[in-house]
Amino acid sequence: MHILLTRPLEDCSEMILKFKSLGHQVSHLPLLEVNKVNCDEKSLFGFKGIIFTSANAVKFLNVKQIDKNILCFCVGNATEKKARSVGFQKVISAEGNVKNLKELILQNFNLNDGKLIYVSGENISIDLDQQLLNEGYDIERIINYRTIHNNKFDEKFTNELKQKIPDIVYIYSQNSASSFLNFIKVYQLESQWMDTNLMCIGEKTSSILNEIKWKKIFLFNPGEEEFLLYKI
Repeated sequence: MHILLTRPLEDCSEMILKFKSLGHQVSHLPLLEVNKVNCDEKSLFGFKGIIFTSANAVKFLNVKQIDKNILCFCVGNATEKKARSVGFQKVISAEGNVKNLKELILQNFNLNDGKLIYVSGENISIDLDQQLLNEGYDIERIINYRTIHNNKFDEKFTNELKQKIPDIVYIYSQNSASSFLNFIKVYQLESQWMDTNLMCIGEKTSSILNEIKWKKIFLFNPGEEEFLLYKI
């Protein structure tokens, strides 16, 4: 199969190698550019647990002064791997689902355990910090990165893509979906996806691309990408 991956290369390089090892053709179209946001690092002291819903949040965080033995809650395997790589020892992963991540926090971090800090990007699909505040937790959210749309696409790549439209496309966020829709319209590809399976994280993400006719739309959590290949 021909598979199109749309995350930044750093976030999907292992998946590219994995899919190629399975005999698939893989194309890479990074839809978003990720940039660091300077945050007030004074907020990074005095908390007893830390939450990450993206590996980028770990990547752009200055962890030198942070106690690596505090509880570290991660949304999925990639984020967990990144957190462990910078030294966090007590990592709990929700395998790609923010709702499950919330439940893990409720089960493993008591209200009287102290303050939580949630490190995230500028745009989030679920207001996890507000939900935990409503549960009575002392929590602060810190924004340390933002994503912007990538509007520079290689002409040779786009021409090759037109010649062989992918069988599968993976889209990971509402921002990515908007960027992909723009890409489709700029290159006048609206009618080319009727034989393509669209894989999206969440209904809000898929709804942005509903105006395009797809073969089928699947919803998934990060970590299920390979499993989805066997559902087609």
